Amino acid sequence: MPELPDITAYITAIESRILNQRLEHIRIATPFLLRTAQPPVSSAEGQTVRELRRVGKRIAIGLENDIWLVLHLMIAGRLHWRPLGAKLGGRNNLAAFDFPHGSLTLTEAGSKRRASLHVVQGLEALQAMDPGGIDIFQSDLAAFRHALTQENRTLKRALTDPRIVSGIGNSYSDEILHAARLSPITLTQKLTTEEWDRLFKATRQIMQLWIDRLNTEAKSSFPEKVTAFRPEMAVHGRFEQPCPVCGTPVQRIRYADNETNYCPTCQTNGKVLADRSLSRLLKSDWPRTLDELEALKRR
Repeated sequence: MPELPDITAYITAIESRILNQRLEHIRIATPFLLRTAQPPVSSAEGQTVRELRRVGKRIAIGLENDIWLVLHLMIAGRLHWRPLGAKLGGRNNLAAFDFPHGSLTLTEAGSKRRASLHVVQGLEALQAMDPGGIDIFQSDLAAFRHALTQENRTLKRALTDPRIVSGIGNSYSDEILHAARLSPITLTQKLTTEEWDRLFKATRQIMQLWIDRLNTEAKSSFPEKVTAFRPEMAVHGRFEQPCPVCGTPVQRIRYADNETNYCPTCQTNGKVLADRSLSRLLKSDWPRTLDELEALKRR
């Protein structure tokens, strides 16, 4: 799922193409995309774009008549800039927003249709769509700690909960926890003062690093290859590849459609966290250390 840096890059690229431009027509290829009935989507047509905003992991396009088009890309949704009137052939093409000089198109890979478009009127309606998580760049350490300790959650879950922190998901949370040298399963109410300081600084540093990097790319060309797996990442998507800090093979915990990647040496004092799917496959107790894991693999 595109996260804060990716959404920021999209907005940078879109803004330079559609701000102060007239939205001439909206074409929707699938009825599952539009999640609201009032105001009608036609109320946005013929209106000029006056503002773009990020609302959590959503992109909001503000029009002159106080109508907002709110796009949530979910896991597989992606935006593209195409020549004006680009066709919507193929099952992955969901919608097109036609402007005088091109079309902003929305695609979604796979069979599940999770991406959504909401049409709302007024700032109050727009703000109601915000899950409420804190903005890491507008919060201090005390506010950050308060938000994450309202419930005793694992660090991984707390960082990725949009009601707690805005815009952080699966991939960047892995990078943050690696930079902070903290286990993804550590409970928020168990952190020391020094660990809170590390986590807060790492969260800001990692997010700013990727915002700057992706924004730079977006200024030169439209971000057509938004992905959760980037070769410059330290641990996310790098299972069994060497940690860039210590060289230890990166490990993972898999669950549902997601996985958590971490370095045992840097983050868990050498302990390998239980991966339920692989534990079942091996029909054995999960090893607790890297040495035990390697021995188990050789059997």
